Amino acid sequence: MGLIAPACALLPSQLVLHTGFEVFWWIGPIIVLIAIPVLDLLVGEDGSNPRDEDYEALSNNHYYRWCTYMFLPLQLLGLVIAASMWAGDELSFVDKLGLGVTLGFVSGIGINAAHELGHRVEHLERWLAKIALAQSGYGHFFVEHNRGHHVRVATPEDPASARLGESLYEFLPRTVAGGFRSALALEGDRLQRQGRRWWSPHNHILQAWAMTVVLFGTLTAVFGFAVLPWLLLQAVIGAALLETVNYVEHYGLLRRRRPNGRYERCSPRDSWNSDRLVTNIFLFHLQRHSDHHANPGRRYQTLRSTSEAPQLPAGYATMILLAAIPPLWRRMMDPRVLEHYAGDVTLTNMAPRKRERLLAAHGFA
Repeated sequence: MGLIAPACALLPSQLVLHTGFEVFWWIGPIIVLIAIPVLDLLVGEDGSNPRDEDYEALSNNHYYRWCTYMFLPLQLLGLVIAASMWAGDELSFVDKLGLGVTLGFVSGIGINAAHELGHRVEHLERWLAKIALAQSGYGHFFVEHNRGHHVRVATPEDPASARLGESLYEFLPRTVAGGFRSALALEGDRLQRQGRRWWSPHNHILQAWAMTVVLFGTLTAVFGFAVLPWLLLQAVIGAALLETVNYVEHYGLLRRRRPNGRYERCSPRDSWNSDRLVTNIFLFHLQRHSDHHANPGRRYQTLRSTSEAPQLPAGYATMILLAAIPPLWRRMMDPRVLEHYAGDVTLTNMAPRKRERLLAAHGFA
């Protein structure tokens, strides 16, 4: 079922051909924003965990690795098919736009596949992660997520951790710019420690970006410059989808500090968790984000749900819809953040501009 996402890029033309319904050019957002939230509601949650004695066998079962490996050829094949359609005159502008949005959703979920592969120590999987990021042009995520976000998660220093009172539309420019700057600094420091220059073939960011240049350049050379705006559109949508999920994953959460002022090690209580079964299958258990941050070495099929982790009221597919409507999001999530900290707003990760208002509203003026 995790391969339904890249298959979204293969389905539109055949669905339109056999049904005559042009709405299927928009199959990506239809599945992600409508079908999955409904299925999440109907199917419900599954909080069961793998047994400890099964961990090694489950972790080493290559079936689960091939589920992520197969994402890549489907993803790239769908992009090639879409490029050929964008270059032609058969589709109207609206149909091409629907196909572009669908490819953008595939691109964003492709970053999730890259996320799983990029956490592995095997060189093959790390290279596959960079390939999966080529479609979105978000190659610096490979560096920033592993060496930046996982170190600073649920702290004010992390650009990918949303703050209490911060809307999605305030968060997006902050996280995009902050994550980009952080990735450049982290990779520059790594290369400097190794005695290498920035313009080095060993630069992980340049490696990932080069794959995007090759991919987009090849498609443009084959199908013409008419495809370039659509390639850029789907890349922007993919990156926005990723960062919207980031907004959901750590909203308002703040790690505790030790007496020496340093933050405690990340624990399950520092990430929002969801056991909605359908979205978990669809996104390779990304919603078990609490265990992922507490134990980033675990493969997706071994991630657990814990009582310590704060629970989202719905799956990610539903939550990104709520995030797009800030008043509805705050009404749904702000009380849950406060409940997680027993009503003490001073323990939350507050947006600096909203700090005084939040403190006054909760009796800490």
